Amino acid sequence: MTFTSADHADDHTAVETRIIEGRLEPGAPDWVYIPVDVPPGVAEIGVRYSYDQPEPTIGVPGNALDIGIFDPRGHEPRQAKGFRGWSGGARDSFFLNDTEATPGYLPGPIRAGTWHIVVGPYTVAPRGLAYRLEVTLRRGAPGPAFTPRPAPTRATGRGPAWYRGDLHLHTVHSDGRREPAELVAAARSAGLDFMVSTDHNTPSSTGIWGHHAPEDLLIINGEEVTTRNGHLIAAGLPAGTWIDWRFRAVDGVLPRVVGELHEHGALAIAAHPFCPDVGCAWKFGFAEVDAVEVWNGPWTPDDEMSLRQWDAALVASDRRWLPAVGSSDSHDHSDAPGLGQTVVWADDLSPEAILSGVRAGRSYVAESAAVEVTFEARANARTARIGERLAVAPDVTVECVVHVRGVPDGFVRFVTDEGSLAQLPLPVGGEGAVSWTTTAAVSKYVRVEVRHTPPQPTVFEGMAAFTNPIFLDPQAS
Repeated sequence: MTFTSADHADDHTAVETRIIEGRLEPGAPDWVYIPVDVPPGVAEIGVRYSYDQPEPTIGVPGNALDIGIFDPRGHEPRQAKGFRGWSGGARDSFFLNDTEATPGYLPGPIRAGTWHIVVGPYTVAPRGLAYRLEVTLRRGAPGPAFTPRPAPTRATGRGPAWYRGDLHLHTVHSDGRREPAELVAAARSAGLDFMVSTDHNTPSSTGIWGHHAPEDLLIINGEEVTTRNGHLIAAGLPAGTWIDWRFRAVDGVLPRVVGELHEHGALAIAAHPFCPDVGCAWKFGFAEVDAVEVWNGPWTPDDEMSLRQWDAALVASDRRWLPAVGSSDSHDHSDAPGLGQTVVWADDLSPEAILSGVRAGRSYVAESAAVEVTFEARANARTARIGERLAVAPDVTVECVVHVRGVPDGFVRFVTDEGSLAQLPLPVGGEGAVSWTTTAAVSKYVRVEVRHTPPQPTVFEGMAAFTNPIFLDPQAS
């Protein structure tokens, strides 16, 4: 798509529009790039697109086409410096200029040169996908440069304490429905101490959180890296940092991507590993990631399967175990932030302290701020808490004690490497202590599930909370 600079060289207010149409067939590449030659003197780029969406046939996919844009600094996967925005399939138009941009896109200079609009055929119907792109260039003097205002790097905390947060949240900067201010209000209403902003494939929201961050809520920058083989939560990125999502498991680049996250001090969390939606289930394995999102939104069979898979791997790698986390993955106003939520023991309310607690597994997952759980294992005057190890002679009795609040009509399940070894009721009011004993010879680890007692038999009970494990390490007497 070419715009001829000579046509309007003397007209600094001209607006030009070009249209291009194309067609994609089943089996099209994951990403298709349409070059757009932008002449000097352009102040704003606007893009509108549409594509045919036939009535879906049962058993076959319909059409879904995502969109984004790169500037002349480069667009090649894993080498791109020109990323300027992504909205996936959340909107049919966007604009960007020096001063502002559509949510999901980055304000900044409109450089002369070849830009690339990227379209991603998420699914293509058997009859193909016809699309139409309308690109509008507006000439003029550049506006004032956008000034980022990222979130503060610390919030008012309570010193070493349990802090509640949601590690997976969306706004209008991707496919969420909440404005940033609305999400902050919802997070505070849910009793959260921290939240991680994880819009799909873009860091655009990181430049505005400082306008909305209250003193008592820590906002951590992140991104949901949305590949075709699963979604990766990058939690704890520096403001403005973008992680390229254009890869599949067979490309073998996940170790490099995770290494990049670690260089930034961020965590790599495998999101909703058994999500049934196209491209959402995690297909990369778990050797590289720092944690797995076992609880995602209301407790469903997907979460139950994630829990069982995670549990099955807890003793497979000896000292290198994978902590579990929970998040709401909230998109719509009807999605409650904090359902689920990760409750982390941290030294303070800062990104470094919170992420350190998550990485160490010093956490449990709960359905709301009304639910509190403490869990300790005791033997020989020594105590281990969630995420820790207790060295004890194989035959010495270990007392496992759980304190629960906020779960009426519930029960506590003690789970070890052998499975569920005890299931004990909570007091009627939902608050109280439950204890159980074992030994290191019997149990390599112990973790706790707090579940709702169902009114009638069911395949699995509703989850109120579950903890990361305490490991019991046998030692010679």
